[in-house]
Amino acid sequence: MAKIGRNEPCPCGSGKKYKRCCMSTVGKQHADFVDNIEQMLAMNPDLSMDELNVIVEHQSNKINNTPHKDFCGLTPGQVNNWLYAPFSELDGITINTPPDLSTSPVMRYLELMLETALANGGQIKATAKGNLPAALVKEASAFLPEFAVVPFERAISISEFAGANEDKFNALHYCRILAEITGIFKLKSNKFHVSAWAKRQYQQTGLESFFPMMLETAVYKYNWGYFDLWEDEIPLQQFWLFMVWRLQHHESQQRLVDEMIQAFPDLLNELYEEEYMSDRDKFAVLIESRFIHRFLQFFGFVMVDPRRFIDGKRVSPQITCLPLFHETFEFSVG
Repeated sequence: MAKIGRNEPCPCGSGKKYKRCCMSTVGKQHADFVDNIEQMLAMNPDLSMDELNVIVEHQSNKINNTPHKDFCGLTPGQVNNWLYAPFSELDGITINTPPDLSTSPVMRYLELMLETALANGGQIKATAKGNLPAALVKEASAFLPEFAVVPFERAISISEFAGANEDKFNALHYCRILAEITGIFKLKSNKFHVSAWAKRQYQQTGLESFFPMMLETAVYKYNWGYFDLWEDEIPLQQFWLFMVWRLQHHESQQRLVDEMIQAFPDLLNELYEEEYMSDRDKFAVLIESRFIHRFLQFFGFVMVDPRRFIDGKRVSPQITCLPLFHETFEFSVG
């Protein structure tokens, strides 16, 4: 059997190039698989094509359903599902809508946008730059004391969760972008209009009905590199559910980085080299900024202590998984 090239389609059926899928992670398994088939052919040269196909299918199923230590005990088949399955077809995970979303910055901001629009004929007048108006930004900033991040907020002028305008208020800007991608709001003629379907849904079923939509948009449609200088880097959001599972398990960024490298080592090869930063350190920065700060924190799933020195000693980021995180994601694997 011929060796699979790095740029050829991955045999797992994901549609991705082999180098971006199973090459590094299951390379040994694939080599063993090929060896076993070749040995079987050498011992049974008269096997028909149908018989060979049955054997190959059996061996493939065995590999896909065998837990692997590099995946922290998940099977390759489970990992493949998490990487490539649609939001509604993910296995081993139940994604719930918590009954109380008041601790989620993104959802509180969305509620404020909806209430403001509905009080003004279904629209919000945008600024000249196409942003949310200063009055709404001020109201959204006032929510900060109600969120878990408040103990670590020292300078409101550089806060992710408050600001004088939308440009300086990243969490609100993030919410507005998600709401537009989802189709809840549309910017037209310098006004943010609530879509007719969103208006009906909000009035009939409330804010909770938008939670799964906003979550799906955040992990499948939003560009995670939007806020940083590495927009063309690895598509980290493809691994979001694996990272959620591991972080919920141990609340350690350092362990998460190690587990990601163990499970998907070829990701480091996709990074552009930095003169003053190792590949591992850059990978850790991407996970912290894109996944932990600007996904999990914006949704209110975790709280991060930003201090790097405590009592004069350097420490790793301290992450606390909040109740909303556990209420939303219920795993039945591992």
